[in-house]
Amino acid sequence: MGTFTYPLEVISADGARSETVDATVDTGSTYTCLPAGLLRELGIVPYRRIQSELADGSVVEDPVGEVRVRVESVEITTIVIFSDEGAPALLGAYTLEGALLVVDPVRQRLAPTHALRYGLLTSHPCRSSVPNLSRR
Repeated sequence: MGTFTYPLEVISADGARSETVDATVDTGSTYTCLPAGLLRELGIVPYRRIQSELADGSVVEDPVGEVRVRVESVEITTIVIFSDEGAPALLGAYTLEGALLVVDPVRQRLAPTHALRYGLLTSHPCRSSVPNLSRR
């Protein structure tokens, strides 16, 4: 098994261009982490700072922002940590879940899944109150 990388297309703030990076798939990382320089080149700006715990237990403060990404042909907006230059790009759990992708570590690939919509205390699915307009 082990770790593996996956192509992640990072889309500029204006949508006019993109850069593809090989990101290490890391379900232990809450958010996707990308080099701050790359994000700034693409016009992505941080909107706040958060505390992150590293694998060694130390806590650091990181700038975060929102970015459009494409992974496995799915394009979503996700939260991204602006990481130090030279740090590896990480494809985190929040992005994977938002793109409805699960990790297959044996085949070292990402696989599509479906969303879950179940209430906390019931076995009945949550029902949308939005009327079905497709019948009209």
